[in-house]
Amino acid sequence: MSPTPLNVMITGAAGNLGRSVAHAFREAGARLLLVDRQLGALQAAFGADSDTQRFVPVDLLDPAAVQAAVQSCGRIDVLCHLAGGFRMGQPVHETGDDTWKLLFDLNVGTLRHVARAVVPVMIDGGGGRIVTVGALSARQGLPMMGAYCASKDAVARLSEAMAAELSGQNIRVNCVLPSVIDTPENRAAMPDVDPAGWVSPADIAQALLWLTSDAARAVQGVTLPLSGASGRAA
Repeated sequence: MSPTPLNVMITGAAGNLGRSVAHAFREAGARLLLVDRQLGALQAAFGADSDTQRFVPVDLLDPAAVQAAVQSCGRIDVLCHLAGGFRMGQPVHETGDDTWKLLFDLNVGTLRHVARAVVPVMIDGGGGRIVTVGALSARQGLPMMGAYCASKDAVARLSEAMAAELSGQNIRVNCVLPSVIDTPENRAAMPDVDPAGWVSPADIAQALLWLTSDAARAVQGVTLPLSGASGRAA
């Protein structure tokens, strides 16, 4: 009798990183719960719904909609929370309220809403594994990136808090901190920057796969740097 496949929820699934993470877990035999804001984006990235993948189109900034979407999914064994956003800004003293709100909504608000919905499902199911995505740059403040660094640092701190809170509930929580992710969009936006120190979506996906595996059962509450070939933060 073959083992029951894991139900793996991936937020931000239609993006570059989401597609790589979905591929890695699909290859490992998981059943995918693919979350993104637009159904069309999920269909363009993954084709059609099937027995091994289910589309969950939902606005993660709408907490009631997130609750309803998660409740419709049934068992959730693994959550890979990839959804978030980036924006270069101004000096901290010139950064407008709209930038602060946008980045804290995208990076912190989505995590809060998803955690509020998913964690009770995992507790009821006897446990689970959660991996969030922070940023290597959030380990320190960088010029013109104050709002982004602060919001991603909050992701790491919330992940550590959840790990401490949920360890007795058989739920492992960890966070990865990638440097610049090597995507076509980032290469186009930074044509003069050497991408040798960037990290590929496929490599991040393998780190998430490992952190949610039984091989990492002793790993709880870490913030794991993923710094690419050169080890430089970005």
